[in-house]
Amino acid sequence: QVRLVESGGGSVQAGGSLRLSCAVSESIVSRYSMAWFRQAPGKGREGVAVIDSLDRTMYSDSMNGRFTISKDNAKNTLYLHMNSLKPEDTAMYYCAAASGALVLSLRAEYFANWGQGTQVTVSS
Repeated sequence: QVRLVESGGGSVQAGGSLRLSCAVSESIVSRYSMAWFRQAPGKGREGVAVIDSLDRTMYSDSMNGRFTISKDNAKNTLYLHMNSLKPEDTAMYYCAAASGALVLSLRAEYFANWGQGTQVTVSS
């Protein structure tokens, strides 16, 4: 079974930056769509960004250009670069792998494999 392990979360002040990483146990980063989701306390899971096998990307409108998704196929690693962080970005962040190569959706049902999450806390 595919294993995804997130890292890079932490506590940061508003306006700061973080880079999240997701290490994948198999060589699927280049072959399938990968995405980041987040879940804040008391809220549902929200799609953040997705990148497909052709390196096309899509972001949630609420990110307003502050986040960038990228990947390193050779390292089987997915990244999320987060800038201008706000307190409302506080959440558990999860990476996920889709079962298709050209999924450009932020609907959770398209993603079959999930990591355990990494916590991001932004203070004002």
